[in-house]
Amino acid sequence: MSLLGKAGHAPAARESGFAAHRAGVDRLLASYRAIPEHANVRLAKKTSNLFRARAENTAPGLDVSGLTRVIAVDPVAKTADVAGMTTYEELVAATLPYGLAPLVVPQLKTITLGGAVTGLGIESTSFRSGLPHESVLEMDVLTGAGEILTVTPDNEYADLFRGFPNSYGTLGYTVRLKIELEEVQPYVALRHVRFHDLRELESALAAIVTDRTYADERVDYLDGVVFSADESYLTLGRRTDEPGPVSDYTGMDIYYRSIQHDGAEPRRDRLTIHDYLWRWDTDWFWCSRAFGTQNPKIRRFWPKRYRRSSFYWKLVALDRKYGIGDKLEAREGNPPRERVVQDIEVPVDRTADFVEWFLREIPIEPIWLCPLRLRDTGEADRPGGRPWPLYPLEPDRTYVNVGFWSAVPTVPGQQEGAANRAIEHTVTDFDGHKSLYSDSYYGKDEFAALYGGNTYTELKKRYDPNQRLLDLYSKAVQRK
Repeated sequence: MSLLGKAGHAPAARESGFAAHRAGVDRLLASYRAIPEHANVRLAKKTSNLFRARAENTAPGLDVSGLTRVIAVDPVAKTADVAGMTTYEELVAATLPYGLAPLVVPQLKTITLGGAVTGLGIESTSFRSGLPHESVLEMDVLTGAGEILTVTPDNEYADLFRGFPNSYGTLGYTVRLKIELEEVQPYVALRHVRFHDLRELESALAAIVTDRTYADERVDYLDGVVFSADESYLTLGRRTDEPGPVSDYTGMDIYYRSIQHDGAEPRRDRLTIHDYLWRWDTDWFWCSRAFGTQNPKIRRFWPKRYRRSSFYWKLVALDRKYGIGDKLEAREGNPPRERVVQDIEVPVDRTADFVEWFLREIPIEPIWLCPLRLRDTGEADRPGGRPWPLYPLEPDRTYVNVGFWSAVPTVPGQQEGAANRAIEHTVTDFDGHKSLYSDSYYGKDEFAALYGGNTYTELKKRYDPNQRLLDLYSKAVQRK
């Protein structure tokens, strides 16, 4: 039963949605043809959730203004057709009235569906539903060659379907995606379970992923926060339609602070499903503290509409453009700071090892934990030997995403990116991978070994033969 009891999209509404989408596709293609043949193709968008520098390009970009809406929701089939530049905020708003949600909803409202598929995404359902691209049924992709291809797991373009995740727009851009949806309940009941030892947390995490229960209670959502080596938490969520009071962390109260407690018993809480999905966005996890937003005297007067990740990102962009933070540090006689904004994955049995190393070597806290397992077991003879060759996690193996987003002081005489380089080396030593949305320092050979190698090269030849799009190494690592 849906949350609001609404029927599905009527045929007329579906046709109207697809007609508007076709008009947006026509504008997209016209803008592609307007880009000079010698110029790189790029999106004409001012905002981004990427934290690495983007190459300068004076040529006009692709017009994606008509690709920002949910085309149609089918609540009977539990699917949605979505334009590639649609944000998860818009997508969730369209599906929740039917009691449905995407299988994985990344934490920040302005992440786009196309961005989460080509650049990966994760959230507290990933321990049972994998990554966003694993619930994609088919995609329309504008390739570097200027063709729009419908790609599926088993058609003639199956290699692009498999190779698209983690390609970051270097093989093409999603125009339309058809995705699976799942039923949700109006509320999420939470238990915040405290651990005083990281190895006890690691063991509990592995068991919950396998059993999907904890203390005889079902677990539908699972993530965690580490504040220090002796204070860490797993947050266990359970879907429920039981009425009752709910918390609100869009006002004066701050979600991540609500997790902390001293008791041996879990701290319990409840949120609406909407507020649960966006619980991290109000304070950009905990990063809003850098702007003073968590100070009660400031928070009281900070407009609520600006308590969201997209606004904080604009402040970060201003800081990067004008070097505000480094100038303030210089006034205090301090060296510039190195940005350490990363998400990495390590096997669950190396989680405590990595977190202990990180807390010892990198002065950043808190850090976020999110377990994941691939949904797709793949086939041994598939190119690359794994289901998704550009981000080759092992099937039937539990990983834990560790997220940390801050900056550390630089040390005179050290190599540029010293902290990030140390993290990269440690993650590789622990048989893990790092997401590519932020600064990377890999050499070409190491990068190829980690992110697709010859499989990527062959995909690039087939779908972008004239190199209209940047290649993945140039986009993720090289600095212009």
